[in-house]
Amino acid sequence: MNKFTKYILGILVICLLSVVSALGQTVYSVQIKEDIGPNAWRTLKNALKEAKAANSAYFLVELNTYGGALNFADSMRTALLNAEPMKTIAYVNNNAASAGALISLASDYIYMQKGASLGAASVVNQQGEIMPEKYQSYMRGLMRATAEAKGRDPKVAEAFVDESISIPTLKEDGKLLTLTTEEALKIGLAKKEVSKQADIFTDLAISKPDVTYHRLTWVDMIIGFLINPLVSGILIMGIIAGIYFELQSPGIGFALVLALICGALFFAPLYLQGLADHWEIALFILGVILVTLEIFVIPGFGVAGISGIILILCGLAFSMVANDYFDFKLAQPGLLMNSFIIVIGAMIGAIVLAVIFGKNILQSSGFKKLVLEDEQRADVGYTSSVQKANLINKVGIAKTVLRPGGKIEIDQVWYDAVALDGFIDAGEEIYVEKHENYNLFVRKTSERKA
Repeated sequence: MNKFTKYILGILVICLLSVVSALGQTVYSVQIKEDIGPNAWRTLKNALKEAKAANSAYFLVELNTYGGALNFADSMRTALLNAEPMKTIAYVNNNAASAGALISLASDYIYMQKGASLGAASVVNQQGEIMPEKYQSYMRGLMRATAEAKGRDPKVAEAFVDESISIPTLKEDGKLLTLTTEEALKIGLAKKEVSKQADIFTDLAISKPDVTYHRLTWVDMIIGFLINPLVSGILIMGIIAGIYFELQSPGIGFALVLALICGALFFAPLYLQGLADHWEIALFILGVILVTLEIFVIPGFGVAGISGIILILCGLAFSMVANDYFDFKLAQPGLLMNSFIIVIGAMIGAIVLAVIFGKNILQSSGFKKLVLEDEQRADVGYTSSVQKANLINKVGIAKTVLRPGGKIEIDQVWYDAVALDGFIDAGEEIYVEKHENYNLFVRKTSERKA
């Protein structure tokens, strides 16, 4: 081998070592400082994706959480367990309780701030009450399997969940295990006490860390805003109010557009977060179809209408809670009931507001500018509002079901009308009792006062 060849090989080796050294210094850092839920899971998932795309050597999760939903915690711990070849680091900056403890155990290294705590991972409902044994058993299994996967003591992991496990040096019998920083260091669960991320890099011999900090995009912020329970309730009110006005006054385009926009803003972020599934959206759509058929096609109000309302209710509520086809054991306990309360409250609120303000809204000049009305020509039987005023006490026939809005015929001319009795079947004889703006208000002739 001549000198020139040796020189070239030497340069290549130096370049290779430089590349390897550089790869070993790259760190991707993300903060999880909220309840473990769809937002936290989306943040971690996106951060992991970007870290892998950048060939980062280390993935650091800075935690400060009191816990959250078990299903999202399970997804996050699975993602961390499968993050190889990256080395994962959990930096407990104050709290890693419950679901946070599970995520910490899934990391290759655990570092803790002075005065931090880790543990207390039993499954509780939203009132803080301990859930039945089937929930605790599942959580114990997750904690044990996660600890074993990372070479940690499974007994300690289970003691976070099960108060009956005896570890005299760490906790009293009958109490859940929660470790301080000093205790976690003593048993080797935490690698070191640190005060900042730079201390972690020093301990891992990352001399020149190239740190990339995860930043939330505007899409992430919008999705986080839209899945807020308060915002979800307002969107549900918009959906129900839009459907109500559309069914009360067929042909008004703005009400339908409002319902569609609110529906898209409600379901789209939940779908992107992995909460709403196709079948839940289908339940809602089927419910709307059944209610529409009940109002315009099927006489009376029976099975179709009641089933439609139930399907709408379930479609909206189920979309807000993680489940596996009616299996809600992984969802945060009590969340399903809260979702039903939000949906029912929003539905009642929408109906009450529609009844109180609906008439004024429909007749306001601002609303009429947004309404897409069909052209009402005289050659197809429509007449003006002035002509309608002359129809008081006229007798006619209901041409469609009035619930309460519909069509009537008087002297072979069709008119829009509203039933004062709330419901009139097609074919029944009616009379005009009063006229306001664009509508005739009618009653059955059988109920006409003498």
